[in-house]
Amino acid sequence: MTAWGSSRLWEEDEFLRTQIIEKLKTISRPKKYPDDTDYTSISLENIPSLATSFKVDSRKIEIIALEEGMVPERYARNMKTFSPEDQASLLKSQVSIVGLGGLGGTVSEILARTGIGTLNLIDGDRFEASNLNRQFLSTYETMGQYKTEAAVKRIKEINASITVRRYDEYLDDKNSDALIRRSDVVVDCLDNITTRFILENASKKAGSPLVSAAVAGLSGQITTIFPEDQGLKLIYGRPDDLKSKGAEASLGCLPSAVSVLAAFETAEVVKIILGRGPLLRNKLLIIDLLDNITEVLDLL
Repeated sequence: MTAWGSSRLWEEDEFLRTQIIEKLKTISRPKKYPDDTDYTSISLENIPSLATSFKVDSRKIEIIALEEGMVPERYARNMKTFSPEDQASLLKSQVSIVGLGGLGGTVSEILARTGIGTLNLIDGDRFEASNLNRQFLSTYETMGQYKTEAAVKRIKEINASITVRRYDEYLDDKNSDALIRRSDVVVDCLDNITTRFILENASKKAGSPLVSAAVAGLSGQITTIFPEDQGLKLIYGRPDDLKSKGAEASLGCLPSAVSVLAAFETAEVVKIILGRGPLLRNKLLIIDLLDNITEVLDLL
């Protein structure tokens, strides 16, 4: 399940690939992980110049390096938990994040640092002063700015090799199919239940797993929904019978809960892409930071 659908980038041009590999070998250096084991490192500074020299993007250089057992230094501390092959798979993946507020802003940064290759950022909202308590992308300087604009800037400051696409529009039943098509995973970082159901329907049409989270006060919940699952109706009931806003409207939204739920969402995304570890599929993880309660409920 990758955006490019193949672990080999240039089946039509093995000569170019071979040239890149040979050059990578000349600039690679031996290094040691913190546990004193050896690895072959590619420095951050060398990748852009190499990409320019071969007229390809930096992400392709990084993928080829990883496939050949050489680790771009930005991902060195991902290793041991991930293999170079795992990291290459993440770089080939495409994830859509819907909602760039508290959850979405944090999710986008974590996924950029993790090395997800393509991030599609979807939100028509702009920053306002009430966002400052929890939305890490909001500052005095970004007031009135599109949230997607601030997210792209931040991601490029972190990882210039990945592809970032911004869509300054609210997701609805007219544009949802087009906005999330070809996503390996979709991440629900929305603040209202009505749009959450629209996103679930679009994700199922696209055949993409959906990781959905909601935060209210110091608590939150998260689940993972595959196209064939019943999904959100097991949590909320029928969408026609619901109010648009959930508990956040009455309890507010605090940054500690946002950070925890965003971390769980990104962990689910990585596990889906790599096919590793148990998922919160047909389960609802509930977290209450006030009473230190964590519980997983079966939804079936």
